[in-house]
Amino acid sequence: MVVERGRVCTKLLGREAGNICAITERVDKNFAMVVGPNVRKRRCNITHLELHDTKLELPDEASDDDFINELTKMIQ
Repeated sequence: MVVERGRVCTKLLGREAGNICAITERVDKNFAMVVGPNVRKRRCNITHLELHDTKLELPDEASDDDFINELTKMIQ
């Protein structure tokens, strides 16, 4: 599965483990920035993420709140 902007994932490790989030940007080959309804914006090791088939289709100028709103709609 491709690690890309908008990819929905679940955190596997850390204090936010089990929470759903989305990738906002790829930092380098090992890390990505994630944000979610119960996940604060942070850099996360890609190996600590379970990637899902779902991808959020948001414009490049979308804010973190836009990602959170889309994830919240998807969860409900």
